[in-house]
Amino acid sequence: MGEPVSEPRDAEETDADPATAKRLPAGRKVELAAYVSEVGEVTVARLASHFRVSLDTIRRDLDQLDAEGLVIRTHGGAVSLAAGNRPDTELEVRLHVQADAKETIGMLAASLVEDGSVIMLNGGTTTLAVARHLRKHRNLTIATNNLRIPAEISPAVLRDMYMFGGAVRTLSQTTTGPVSLRLMPGTNDIELQADLAFIGVGAVSAEGGYSTSNLSDAAMMEAMMERATRVAVLADSAKFDRRLFAQVGALSSADYFISEKRPPKDLLTALRRSKVEVIVPEDGR
Repeated sequence: MGEPVSEPRDAEETDADPATAKRLPAGRKVELAAYVSEVGEVTVARLASHFRVSLDTIRRDLDQLDAEGLVIRTHGGAVSLAAGNRPDTELEVRLHVQADAKETIGMLAASLVEDGSVIMLNGGTTTLAVARHLRKHRNLTIATNNLRIPAEISPAVLRDMYMFGGAVRTLSQTTTGPVSLRLMPGTNDIELQADLAFIGVGAVSAEGGYSTSNLSDAAMMEAMMERATRVAVLADSAKFDRRLFAQVGALSSADYFISEKRPPKDLLTALRRSKVEVIVPEDGR
């Protein structure tokens, strides 16, 4: 008889470094999450080399870390949660950040919309969630700078849809420019007024109000808010008590603040003092 054939072992079992070979998977996962957080974005191959384990082992670890909300799994690697929240991060990555929270916010926000109304939505993944939850509405007029929203809206929902023009930002899938529309070249801009504007922001704090990282985005969001009878600001709990570069508006510039979780006490108190209605799931919406 020939020699028995041994199954190839995982690189995790054949490490030359005894300390690495004996490391418990749970310990490696903690270190892996910390490493991804430190570097921001990394490939499976780089992680396998760094931790001296197989590609399949790293893939399994990343899948679990993504399920636990510790990293964002991407095609071929992972990014940290902080990197996923940056405005210059690819939209497909940000779609996975706080995904459940954004769906909850989208559902709550859509409950404010009445059939036949005119609404504005700015760019971002949270307003995309609002669009997905408008499928039972009818006769809506929607104006947006979010290039992904037309694909999320059924024609049955719409009376009309308008896209604000300007420079296209391919990573965020938005346009940046004036909040204006005109019938044809050479004519004056038409005065716009919406019943309700949904504005997703990058941060909210008692002192800084609503803010975002990009100055042009902030100007566009402020212009949408000024052209709406009612304003609903949308922010998941990861954006609480943070302040970014460009202020969009004071807390009082919104009529509603919608999140998946009740804000911390100081922020909640400040919102209520500013006469902003806070809408979260436990309010029964």
